[in-house]
Amino acid sequence: MALYRLHRQQWIPASIQSVWAFFSDAQNLEAITPAKMNFRVTSGSLPQQIYPGQIITYRVSPLLGIPLFWMTEITAVQEGKMFVDEQRRGPYSLWHHQHHFEEKDGGVLMTDLVHYEVPLGPLGRLADALIIRKELQTIFDFRTRVVAKQFGGTAENTVRELVRVA
Repeated sequence: MALYRLHRQQWIPASIQSVWAFFSDAQNLEAITPAKMNFRVTSGSLPQQIYPGQIITYRVSPLLGIPLFWMTEITAVQEGKMFVDEQRRGPYSLWHHQHHFEEKDGGVLMTDLVHYEVPLGPLGRLADALIIRKELQTIFDFRTRVVAKQFGGTAENTVRELVRVA
């Protein structure tokens, strides 16, 4: 299988506390995901703050409106600094998403580092080349715009990279 890495950074002109509060609340995932994906958190009532071991479930329709079940686990949390979510069930063979937050220049430098693998061998690699990579870029571009609107600033990224690493 092929391993891919998505790396994004965005500077946010806000306090670390407000940025952390927003991103560590799973209910905000719906707001930062394009509506066409029909993304819904299905875990029911969630605490406002994430914790290691937390399981979050979703319904998402990334392709042709076909709904998929997705389950992630929060595997690491360093309050105000970072957290990691990993897929336990869903569309990828592997999904490991690190969210980092660093106070910088009077705001917060937010870094996303996603490693993922798609199933189905050569067919999955073809789907990644034709569809998945583009969709992931679109999702993260949308999120960048929503975050800029939510906190101010611009919808620019200091890093915008999606590459095959293995």
